[in-house]
Amino acid sequence: MGVEIERRFRVTGEAWRGLAEGLRYRQGYLSVDPERTVRVRVVGEQAWLTIKGRITQVSRHEFEYPIPVADAQAMMDAMCPMVVDKLRYRIEWRGHIWEVDEFFAENAGLVLAEIELPDEATPFDKPAWIGEEVTEDPRFTNAYLSKTPYSRW
Repeated sequence: MGVEIERRFRVTGEAWRGLAEGLRYRQGYLSVDPERTVRVRVVGEQAWLTIKGRITQVSRHEFEYPIPVADAQAMMDAMCPMVVDKLRYRIEWRGHIWEVDEFFAENAGLVLAEIELPDEATPFDKPAWIGEEVTEDPRFTNAYLSKTPYSRW
């Protein structure tokens, strides 16, 4: 059984720009229930179906399966009224990978960073461009942003 341990933060300033190249992520949601989300994601010529279930505010069960891109596109077009479009930058910082998401469309202006950890208690250093932690604020999950975009807050 897969478990994802992740913490989320707002990004401040522009110092993170140029540290990595961004990849376009497009993801649609079949379910956005906080206890279980089902997502279809396309990145370039690859696609996945992901199912997540909450354990704690920081940890979730996560099951992810590769699927054909054509199937993912068809699911998003036919069954996913809620879609998130973003660029993701993977930045290595002192032994950890920070994933910085720059959102577009109705979520434009929002930039978040996530760090995945092997354990909830794992210590880590934060780059200077990491701001307020928002892990426990459900508004900053991609599932929530798909149905209630940042521009409507």
